[in-house]
Amino acid sequence: MLIVDAHEDIAWNALTFGRDYTTSARQIRAAEAGSETPTQNGMACLGRAEWLSGRVGVIIATLFVSPQRRRLGTWDQLCYRDAAEAHRLAHAQLDHYLRMEEEHPAFRVIRNRADLDAVTGSWEAQPPTQRRIGLVLLMEGADPIRAPNEVQHWHERGVRLIGPAWARTRYCGGTGDPGALTRAGEALLEHMAAHGIILDVSHMSERSFEQALERYDGVIIASHANPRCAADLSTPERALSDDQIRKLAARDGVIGVIPYNRFLKTGWRPAEGKQAVSVKRVAEIMDYICQLTGSSRHVGIGSDFDGGFGADAIPTPMDSVADLHMIGAALGQLGYGSGQVKQLLSGNWLAALHRGLPE
Repeated sequence: MLIVDAHEDIAWNALTFGRDYTTSARQIRAAEAGSETPTQNGMACLGRAEWLSGRVGVIIATLFVSPQRRRLGTWDQLCYRDAAEAHRLAHAQLDHYLRMEEEHPAFRVIRNRADLDAVTGSWEAQPPTQRRIGLVLLMEGADPIRAPNEVQHWHERGVRLIGPAWARTRYCGGTGDPGALTRAGEALLEHMAAHGIILDVSHMSERSFEQALERYDGVIIASHANPRCAADLSTPERALSDDQIRKLAARDGVIGVIPYNRFLKTGWRPAEGKQAVSVKRVAEIMDYICQLTGSSRHVGIGSDFDGGFGADAIPTPMDSVADLHMIGAALGQLGYGSGQVKQLLSGNWLAALHRGLPE
């Protein structure tokens, strides 16, 4: 069964830590043994070998840079002081994905529906050596867009989703920085709509979330956001309220559940060990969204693996992205049939992408 992962910070990791995701998570772990990187970002979960063995055929891959005020340490180099610097740093990540596509036949940047169909088809009709890993590009935090009309430039370069916030941006409030859409944010949504960009509401503040749903007529998703019931967080807006989940479902949106122990169990700390949370918990959270919305059409996986945590902070017995299929088995134990499991592991995201990508 093909799996779609709606959130992976591949280029950020490659440029920050030098991780070579064209190899394997195990090779990356071996290369980083004895270094500070596992302390800073956890043990690597991602890699080409694991994507292929785990049948993770489509990935929403980010362009992610953070504001200087949120810098985590001297190692955290992809931080910006102004829009010009954010633009430059995000372009470096975009160029990284284009090099992956050019230099490694296993990878393909998905720009339209035909590309998406070609990638998914490669898993069905071709021998294993011909399988392709599709990358759909998402800008997480819109400050690299120096002015709203620059959306066209990023669209021409292959960006197909934009999340206006991570922390607060010039466009809206974000995680830890509540606030409404600014006038520039309203203009940003207008330009996104004009170019058919998918809106990712992950990290948006409650007020900006509400305004975006009122103003935006295009496809809307939350690539990586758990329900608030999953765990009490210090920044509750990082998760979705029941009302927000219902509103996303009413817009035919899809929500990517994050298999991160701190987002799955209140008060979880590394000292508890990963065994404190089971993969069954991920299935239960997905089931919660299904029950709340009355449908299995509005939830998928948005792992955020290697996005500030690693293999020691994901539910047992998972060890890498190759193990996302375990969520399917856990869903089956909750009574979900094979057709519904397929929806939850890939079908819902593929349907959303088909609606949002250009022909």
